Amino acid sequence: MKLRTIGITITLTLGLFASTLPPAAAKEAKVFRVGVLSNTNRPRPHYAAFVERLRKLGYVEGKNLTIEARSAEGRLDQIPRLAAELVRLGVDVIVASGAEANLEAARQATSTIPIVMVAVDYDPLPLGYIASLSRPGGNITGVVFQQLELTAKRLELLKEAVPHVTRIAVFSDVISADQLRAAEAAAKTLGVTLLPRELSQPPYNFAGAFRAITQAKAEALLVLMSPLMRKPKRTRIPNLAIQHRLPTIFGTSRWIPAGGLLSYGPEFEDIYRSVASYVDRILKGADPGKLPVEQPTKFQLAINLKTAKAIGLTIPPLLVFRADAVTQ
Repeated sequence: MKLRTIGITITLTLGLFASTLPPAAAKEAKVFRVGVLSNTNRPRPHYAAFVERLRKLGYVEGKNLTIEARSAEGRLDQIPRLAAELVRLGVDVIVASGAEANLEAARQATSTIPIVMVAVDYDPLPLGYIASLSRPGGNITGVVFQQLELTAKRLELLKEAVPHVTRIAVFSDVISADQLRAAEAAAKTLGVTLLPRELSQPPYNFAGAFRAITQAKAEALLVLMSPLMRKPKRTRIPNLAIQHRLPTIFGTSRWIPAGGLLSYGPEFEDIYRSVASYVDRILKGADPGKLPVEQPTKFQLAINLKTAKAIGLTIPPLLVFRADAVTQ
């Protein structure tokens, strides 16, 4: 009986001792490493929404999360090197953000590390990156912006805003080539003539591009979605368009405060919150190949009436009424 009492006492003493061990003696919580691969600097509002959503899901930088962000600074040739660097660091998941070049580089660098794509400027399904939206397969999942479908809608909205327009210039580059083909198909349906102007060698010569489309008698301008269109300053294109009295339409409302006339598309912050949810599920063990690819369901039409007044244009009242955001 005495031996049993001694045993119980020792057990209780050891248990009490273990419970009072300092944190350093306990098993440390895992620190997850998330790689973010992009071709320009992290856009602050988007990145902030991504990090904030991760925080709400329980991941805090400096505690249980490390974010390894790598940017090619507009140099597409550097992206493969940066993707390989993230793989060498042993990240748990890679977020391939923006242009197709990021997803291609990540896929070439690893077939085992999960990849969450943010397909802003391309459609991954016809390009063969995923097997289907419902079951992408392999190590890739994420969000698709539907830019091909949205390009046609933007052209339609531009025609609605400026009913008399027949000649529409299009700014494109190597990143947005698929969108240009979608615009050409939509132009036939709308009965307008496109005046494509391909830009190369960033930073782009927007002043020269405007001179060219003005000489070609362009009556409006569609700017395709490409991160390189924003360099060096987002105000550059809208300011030049106002100087040339050209109505413009863009793919995101971030162009509106800069002087853009129209924009139509999903809000980036919402997209990046969804990306954070994908990262969370993958870090908890989900198979990326079985996570359905998401597409935006909410799209915002924004109109800048101040810009319309500056170029002498009256936007049809019905279109203004339908807008989600109007700048007076």
